[in-house]
This record gives sequence, structure tokens and C-alpha cells, in this order.
Amino acid sequence: MTYVVTDNCIACKYTDCVEVCPVDCFYEGENFLAIHPDECIDCGVCEPECPADAIRPDTEPDMEKWVELNRKYAELWPVIVSKKDPMPTADEMDGKPGKLELLSEEPGEGG
Repeated sequence: MTYVVTDNCIACKYTDCVEVCPVDCFYEGENFLAIHPDECIDCGVCEPECPADAIRPDTEPDMEKWVELNRKYAELWPVIVSKKDPMPTADEMDGKPGKLELLSEEPGEGG
């Protein structure tokens, strides 16, 4: 099992989760975070830290696409280990449906 970041992170990008990860498997994009599924140790400490409820276990239905999306971007983006301010749009975008089309493939700064 692994945990993955889903579409509710897009345009919110809360980073509360990255500081609790014991293996530093979060990667930062411009408006999204990804978990490398091969590095995640399934400890689950990140899931309750996400204010947007965007981190889910891959055992939930229809998570295959999220596992692959997280893997793809984790291999392209820099690792992030320190909490940063969320995106300015976070409160407004939290919980909005259909955010996948807003996903930027550009890397974040990492850190």
C-alpha cells in the first residue's frame, strides 16, 4: 500500500503533510504535491495532516490513476521537506470539483 495526493491538493497545496513524513517522499510542483509511491512506507502520518483531505490510501477505489500521476511527477519535481504557506487560492479552491484540468506540470521550488 501507499498513500497518494489527489486532485483536492491542486491550487491549494497545503504543505502540513511534508514535515511529518519520516522518509521525505513528497515532491513539489507549481500548484500540487506528489508522493513517490515507491518511497512511501505506508505509515499514514501525512493523511490526517492535510487540511484539504487530499491524501488518500491507494486501497480506495479508482486510485490507480493517482498512483501513476504521483509517480510521474515525483520523478520530475524537487523534494519538499519543509512547510510553506499554502497557495493564495487555497481557501477558495479547497473542495472544488474538477481541479485536475488546473494541474500545472511545472516544478515547484522544493525545500
